[in-house]
Amino acid sequence: MRRFFAHFLFLLAAWTLLVKFIIPIVWAINSSQPTGSLILWDFWWVAHIWLGWALLARPRYLMPAAIIISTLEITIVLVKFVLFFQAPEWTLWTMNWFVNKVFVLAC
Repeated sequence: MRRFFAHFLFLLAAWTLLVKFIIPIVWAINSSQPTGSLILWDFWWVAHIWLGWALLARPRYLMPAAIIISTLEITIVLVKFVLFFQAPEWTLWTMNWFVNKVFVLAC
C-alpha cells in the first residue's frame, strides 16, 4: 500500500505540473498571451514528490511529516472549495483546478 501511495503522489505531482504549468504556458503561447499569465502558481507538487520519496525511503520523521503535510493540504483545499462554491465560475482552468484538487483529497 505504501508503494501505491508513493506512486499516486508521483503521478499527482506530474499531473499538477501538466495542468497548472505546462498546459497554461502552451495555451498562452498559442493565443499570443504572456507566457506566465495563465499559470496557477502552486508548489504542492514539490511536497508530493518529497512525500512519495519519503514513503519509499521511510525516514524516521515520515509519519509526523506526512500527518502535518496532509492535514495542512486538506485544510487548504477545503477552504478553497468553500470559497469557490460561494460563486463558482466554471471555465477550462477552474475545471482543471477542481479535478486536480479532488484527486488531491482522494490521495
